[in-house]
Amino acid sequence: MNGRLAEGPAAAATAAGLVQERHDDERWAARRRWSRAALAYLLMLVLSIFFLGPLLFAALSSVKNDPLAYPPQLLAPQLSPANWAAGARLGRQGADAPFWGGFAPGARVEFDLTYFVPEGLEAAAPTAVVPRRRPGGGLGAVQRITYAADYAELGPVVEVAREPGRRRVGEELVAGEHVTYRVTVTYPGEGPPIDRLPLDVEAPSRQQQFVSSTLPPTRLERRGLVASYEAITPGSLGYLLNNYRRVFNEARSVTTGQSLFLRWTWNTFVYAFFRVLLTLAVATMAGYALARLRFPGRNLVFLLVLFAQMVPTQVLFISNYLVLRDGIWGLWPALGLGTLLNSLPGLLFVTALSAGPVFIMKQFYESIPREVEESAMIDGAGHWGRFWRVVLPMARPALGALIILSFQSAWNDFFWPLVVLTTPEDIKTLPIGLLTFRNVYGNTGDWGLILAGAIMSAVPVIVLFVVFQRYFMEGVSFGGSKE
Repeated sequence: MNGRLAEGPAAAATAAGLVQERHDDERWAARRRWSRAALAYLLMLVLSIFFLGPLLFAALSSVKNDPLAYPPQLLAPQLSPANWAAGARLGRQGADAPFWGGFAPGARVEFDLTYFVPEGLEAAAPTAVVPRRRPGGGLGAVQRITYAADYAELGPVVEVAREPGRRRVGEELVAGEHVTYRVTVTYPGEGPPIDRLPLDVEAPSRQQQFVSSTLPPTRLERRGLVASYEAITPGSLGYLLNNYRRVFNEARSVTTGQSLFLRWTWNTFVYAFFRVLLTLAVATMAGYALARLRFPGRNLVFLLVLFAQMVPTQVLFISNYLVLRDGIWGLWPALGLGTLLNSLPGLLFVTALSAGPVFIMKQFYESIPREVEESAMIDGAGHWGRFWRVVLPMARPALGALIILSFQSAWNDFFWPLVVLTTPEDIKTLPIGLLTFRNVYGNTGDWGLILAGAIMSAVPVIVLFVVFQRYFMEGVSFGGSKE
């Protein structure tokens, strides 16, 4: 009896130990799973930052007045909510437009600047002037504009506040006073509304150092003696998106006066749209014929498709250029027909047909079971009926991938538009227009506008990928397989 009693607690202890050991193993396995998931997530996060980092940095730099300023800063004054509020208040004072600002009749703008005056130096009011300054350089330098200086009236610069303070000068901490002055600009009488109100404020001496103002200056000139502002009534959005607004306003056609950036964007959309349509029409039918139909020379045609993928576009540059200029065998001048150069149809003529999409669709069609088509054939469907009603609806993943790839290729196409579209400026596509920005504004160091144009050109492709990403991933995974 005593042995049995002793055996009972021992067995219970052994069972409890086994249960505890099993629980420990389960917890250890769960921790391993979570640690692996965390490492995988961390790796994907690092890779996403690595690949998206340049785009994000360019997007942040595109709102800066001077993206090349040294030392580089990730956050610019344009990203400060306090400056947005100040820009909205000044925009309301200038044109009753808190978002985009301006300068309109009846405006009364009050702008404050603070200077540090060391002990022993008598504070003196700075000198303010509304300059006759054009908005940037490059293409904006040839436009006819209305100057705010012709309508603005400056009041006296008055002192509004004074308080003790300290400021480091070199390695020494100097005592003195922070003196705030107010500049008042009005628009008396009648006149046209003006987009911007520039201002230059010059300190009376180098010892009286600029500290701050209602909005940060666009730049400090003459070793900090002059605080220069491109617009003191920008509005909140006008202050944040000034470079983006300049992209549309400054680059204008000399002949029509329309925004060149809008025209370039429209040309690129038209070119990409028709190129996607032609690519889908040719690739879907040619891929189906190579995957399902049996005809003499099918393998040879497929080899030619593979060979065409290996030939660089630049190899065919001269022959295709001559075809666009003179027609096949030079017949167009003889027939009295015009050239296809400097036209979107000519650009489509040499870029719409490509071997890559045909290969993608052929591979995807071969992944579709033949039994599906055989069932449709039993019901009396011919080749066209099977293709249009059965196979093509099942190929939506490949079509989504093809739409993204074709649109991206057309949207970013640079070589052939540079060759075919030369004059006038209105006929160019967006990548060639950005090259114009680079040549014109890069020489003046206006990289904020160039970055703004580049970011806007990337937005349509990003939106298209987000919309079709599910089809794109399925098309990529299925398009390269064969069952």
